[in-house]
Amino acid sequence: MSNKVIDLFGNNKVVPNTGVKYSKLLEQFMNPFMEDFKDYEYIEDILDFAINAWNFGNIKTIIPSEEFDKARKDIPKNDIDFALLNRMIDYKNEKFKEYENFIVDFELEEVAVGDPILKVITQEKEAYLSNMLNAMEAPLSYSEENFEENYINRSAIIVKPKQPFIDWHNSLYPDSKMDEIDIDIYLVDDSINDLEKWLKKKFDKLFTMVLYDWHTNKKEWPQRRNYKMFKQWFRVEISETVYDLEKRPILKSE
Repeated sequence: MSNKVIDLFGNNKVVPNTGVKYSKLLEQFMNPFMEDFKDYEYIEDILDFAINAWNFGNIKTIIPSEEFDKARKDIPKNDIDFALLNRMIDYKNEKFKEYENFIVDFELEEVAVGDPILKVITQEKEAYLSNMLNAMEAPLSYSEENFEENYINRSAIIVKPKQPFIDWHNSLYPDSKMDEIDIDIYLVDDSINDLEKWLKKKFDKLFTMVLYDWHTNKKEWPQRRNYKMFKQWFRVEISETVYDLEKRPILKSE
């Protein structure tokens, strides 16, 4: 899938609740806000944001307003567009209040022709709240003492180019062919339960980052990238344990 916002939102009509497809509801819910997402490069990030707004909207109808306002104020304002989140929460309860299921996951299914098809997984309100309460009440299975001093709360995704990537590079740079294969390492949140599943959603971020490292002209990148191509072009390994053996602080470039 190419790294552009896909126009998923042709039909803005809300369908009846019986046999409703929440994937269509989500598309309709997002439609009025697409201009607000114009600076987002990846459709997956837009979907993540919209799903959070949808679920917050559901929660707002369940808990007392004082508790909801407190929870909303606790959201780090530097991480998200707080004003947009508020508008989408209010829009959810104005236009889609009768649809009470929570959206817990999504998938963009690649097809031979045309844009990917959006699919979502939902939970009924009672099941979602029960799972949330169980997670909050579950005793911690570890303590800080279990962690070694240099443990980093990240998982590592290791990406190594395979022959199709090398062939692509060498076709662009016949006088400077790739001799050694560089390995890129990407750190992600260690709270991600299923990294393989996460990778299926986020693969194009990694794909484009590697491409840009080697060739900045996006017009000459492979088009219509999908997860199958990603696995053909790169060998991917995942490590769920990362340690920093140095005392000097880690620096992140802006």
